[in-house]
Amino acid sequence: MNGEVIIPLLLFLMIIFFVGFYASKHIRSTSNFLQEYFLGSRQLGGFILAMTMTATYGSASSFVGGPGVAYTMGLGWVLLSMSQLATGYFVLSVLGKKFAIMARKIRAVTLIDFLKERYQSKWVVILSAASIIIFLFSAMAAQWVGGARLIESLTGLSYTTALFIFAVSVLVYVIIGGFRAVAITDTIQGVVMFVGTLVILIGTIIAGGGIGNIISDLTAENPALISPFGSDQSLTPLYVSSFWVLVGVGVVGLPQVAVRAMSYKNSRGMHKALIIGTIVVGFIMLGMHLTGVFARSVLPGIEVGDTVMPKIAMEVLPNWLAGIVLAAPMAAIMSTVDSLLLLVSSAVVKDVYLNYVKPEADDQTIKRFSISVTAIIGVLVFAMAVKPPELLIWLNLFSFGGLEAAFIWPVIMGLYWQKGNASGALASIITGVGSYILFHSLMPNAFGMHTVVLPVILSLMAYVSVSLVTLRHHQEVQAEVYEKLWSA
Repeated sequence: MNGEVIIPLLLFLMIIFFVGFYASKHIRSTSNFLQEYFLGSRQLGGFILAMTMTATYGSASSFVGGPGVAYTMGLGWVLLSMSQLATGYFVLSVLGKKFAIMARKIRAVTLIDFLKERYQSKWVVILSAASIIIFLFSAMAAQWVGGARLIESLTGLSYTTALFIFAVSVLVYVIIGGFRAVAITDTIQGVVMFVGTLVILIGTIIAGGGIGNIISDLTAENPALISPFGSDQSLTPLYVSSFWVLVGVGVVGLPQVAVRAMSYKNSRGMHKALIIGTIVVGFIMLGMHLTGVFARSVLPGIEVGDTVMPKIAMEVLPNWLAGIVLAAPMAAIMSTVDSLLLLVSSAVVKDVYLNYVKPEADDQTIKRFSISVTAIIGVLVFAMAVKPPELLIWLNLFSFGGLEAAFIWPVIMGLYWQKGNASGALASIITGVGSYILFHSLMPNAFGMHTVVLPVILSLMAYVSVSLVTLRHHQEVQAEVYEKLWSA
């Protein structure tokens, strides 16, 4: 255990806990627990909105798993990762004002609140909540594995002990602080991620003797490492371009990202977030994945990809600086898992319990139930993460694909196509999730494309065709929905 590395990380965790206690004051003083706990009372400014979107999206995949794959695949994976550059801009452009205005009209706290009012269907709500719970468990498990592996690499503790420390750290500040704590800590974590990326990239380039020397080393080992097709030539142009559906277009359908588009304070803040978010995401994705590739020249022969980042930081930086820099992946992981934890909790509490189990529950009951559910979910994810996969990025991307296949068209078409209805939304969710699981199991990367592409296309076809066929059946309900959501 290296004290000089551990102390900066401990200081970082203490700051995060302080923010959680600060945010808990708002929860105690608010008259609307749900709006504050799950949405921060819709008070996010532009900088905080940009950072919370970046930090939520930039996860263990970006800081632990992604650089690990880049270490194995070479510069081709860096090119593929840059398809994420426009993600924040795209999400806020598509959802942006329209989504926020509609969410405010119906006082929506979650994405499923919007779907419930838009489609007026119990089954849309239940299937949506089930999709969030199932797929986000996978995503959270991936994040907790990343956090535990980072602590394990730095401290020499066993994986299970490291996982326990990470789980308790996250649960404490999410349970006591809610969404406001998550948003403020995301901002701190986003800054740490940005600075950490810059420092580790410069340190790795210097340790490798400069970019020219690093490229020469990679070429001597395997010329394919510096090609756009990856070390095994699997990154074909079709696969790389289709990957953008998963990490670009499809991100609109991720509930943990979409909910941020209903939480900002005003349009000025949103416009500011568009610019800041794009710059920060682009720099972090490029910097971390380049570091992963360049690390191969400095530390050849690393077998477990997920350990590349902590090992290269401790190799090329002074111990105290490595501790500060390694707060960046810790920040990325914590900022994603806290959002996912809150999202799954809101799906259980707001979307199922309050809608269909106990609609008359008072504020104190809701508060106790919300905190209990969040804690129980945390314990269940801990149990899932005890036996981790080899490269956690694949677990994370699997959950991304499932959520996108379920939600992208009910959200986008629900906003922009008035003829869309509950039958179309149900058909889209069932077709998207069902086909995604089938393709993932039986025919992954069909026709050389990422697995998510065909389910997204099929779910769109299902949404449009079923909505048109059942148009008359939903005519009366649609008229009410139109009056509520689209009228001035």
